[in-house]
Amino acid sequence: MPTITLPDGSVRRFDHAVTVAEVAADIGPGLAKAALGGEVDGQLVDTACYLEQDARLRILTDKDAEGLELIRHSCAHLMAQAVKELYPQAQVTIGPAIEDGFYYDFAYDPGFTEADLALIQARMEELARADLPVVRQTMARDDAIEMFKAKGEEYKAEIIGEVPVGESISLYSQGEFTDLCRGPHVPSTGRVKAFQLTKLAGAYWRGDPSQQMLQRIYGTAWAKKEDLQDYLHRLTQAEKRDHRKLGRELDLFHFQEEAPGMVFWHRDGWTLYTIVERYVRDLLIEYGYQEVQTPQLLDRSLWERSGHWDKFRDNMFTTHVDERDYAIKPMNCPGHIQIFNQGLRSYRELPVRIAEFGVVHRNEPSGTLHGLLRARSFTQDDAHLFCTEEQLVQEVSTLIELTYRMYRDFGFDDIEVALSTRPEQRVGEDSLWDRSEQVLADTLDDKGIAYTVQAGEGAFYGPKYEFVLRDSIGRRWQCGTIQVDFSMPGRLGAEYVAEDGSRQTPVMIHRTILGSLERFIGILIEDTEGRLPVWLAPVQAVILNITDRQREYALQTEKLLKKQGLRVETDLRNEKIGYKIRQSTLQRIPFMLVVGDREVAEGTVAVRTREGQDLGSLAVEGLLASLPGVNARARH
Repeated sequence: MPTITLPDGSVRRFDHAVTVAEVAADIGPGLAKAALGGEVDGQLVDTACYLEQDARLRILTDKDAEGLELIRHSCAHLMAQAVKELYPQAQVTIGPAIEDGFYYDFAYDPGFTEADLALIQARMEELARADLPVVRQTMARDDAIEMFKAKGEEYKAEIIGEVPVGESISLYSQGEFTDLCRGPHVPSTGRVKAFQLTKLAGAYWRGDPSQQMLQRIYGTAWAKKEDLQDYLHRLTQAEKRDHRKLGRELDLFHFQEEAPGMVFWHRDGWTLYTIVERYVRDLLIEYGYQEVQTPQLLDRSLWERSGHWDKFRDNMFTTHVDERDYAIKPMNCPGHIQIFNQGLRSYRELPVRIAEFGVVHRNEPSGTLHGLLRARSFTQDDAHLFCTEEQLVQEVSTLIELTYRMYRDFGFDDIEVALSTRPEQRVGEDSLWDRSEQVLADTLDDKGIAYTVQAGEGAFYGPKYEFVLRDSIGRRWQCGTIQVDFSMPGRLGAEYVAEDGSRQTPVMIHRTILGSLERFIGILIEDTEGRLPVWLAPVQAVILNITDRQREYALQTEKLLKKQGLRVETDLRNEKIGYKIRQSTLQRIPFMLVVGDREVAEGTVAVRTREGQDLGSLAVEGLLASLPGVNARARH
């Protein structure tokens, strides 16, 4: 007679085994109708799962994150069923739920087209309306292999072949379609109501470039049609804000095949880059950092001692010179330890804060490259702090304050923090991990900062914070990290003389705040749709003459304003003023300074903003004080 304990502490007793669905019905008809699955003693299950013993149960609905994941995973199966019915020769491979949606990879030689997506979408909607029961069954491993081979599903048979001999596997069926899956899934196809196929992409089988290229269909699924429409609106906004498109339109940068994953900065893009770099450099001075520069190429032996050669080898660019193996640095920490190691340090010198705008190279798979957001060559606002264990709390606390200050200066106020703890593969004693994880948790608690825990997601050498920014259309961007490292300094021989004369190993804190400067600039461009705040705009103002009579006045005004520190240029083209204003607006230039005969006579400029606001005529002398946002790091 199972006793079922619910999240509110209430219990339900039954004189026979019951399913999750039956428990939901016992609670009430509304919950019975809404139930998508259950969580039994921490494990997600179908509503058809039988409870034969006492258990703690949470009924999952579309209001739960887990319930929404069930919908998305089930939608992937619904898509696979539609594909198999429309294109029987297609082979199904793997189809998981992902953030905001799902995908499924197919082996289909003709290849799908955008027109096919519309047909698949329509068939999915028909199958959803049919409200087919989704039924779980188990089958012996070898029988399942034979069944899928008989269906021509070689990829599924290969997956099952990796299951140990003698074990059973779980299958899910809906209508005539059967798929290999652990589950759980929604009770019937009718529970999937708000979905949309979004795009096609290529994907190698098992992510291995040596394997066959498959075709991936992406989709999104939500609990309600209103949520779906909101998401599709955000997708439209994201397409308008694509930094690669804006980079071309605003003449900021470009990429080309001769340097995959590496950016060619144009004048205005490089101006933006240097403004961001200068802002960071000013704070480095304020917070007591020493800025350094370390070599791009380091001997393999150093990477072996640091642990990167074993953990990161596949992502490193290497070369062989003078009978020695070298790697182009994928990160800066080993080089910073070499600087710390020059000369014997005293505890009185600590903390030592070493910073570098370090250009690093990582051999990212070509299929993952995405403009500035995922590149092979990029610059980190990287720093490593060497301190005693007693100084650790204060240093971490100050770093958190600096991190929040920088994000807010760039206009990001919605900041999420995650604490990533020890992974299975790691270096260092558990006692060190205990101490460093506790420091990170306690510091956030002391500051009243809410955070989530990402168990097992820390770096191999230490736990870390991850900072996630939410932009103006609700997207999340993981940017900065703060990582405590008790291991690498010792591996590379870092030490200092303690107060008692003994040699001690310092604690090292790895930190980036913006992360990659290139990626952060890409985020800024997308967040603002290219309408950068005035202090970041590569060109802050453009002087537009109405006729050629104002040419010399415009040039004199440009010279004067440049001396005052304004980033200004002049448009002297023989075009109508309305055309020039429109062109400058499309270029997202914050201010347009129009000069005609009256402005020449009065020593003024007529000021318009890119938003179309008329600020009236302002005197050239002291103009900077009258232009909002020029000298302030203001919210865009």
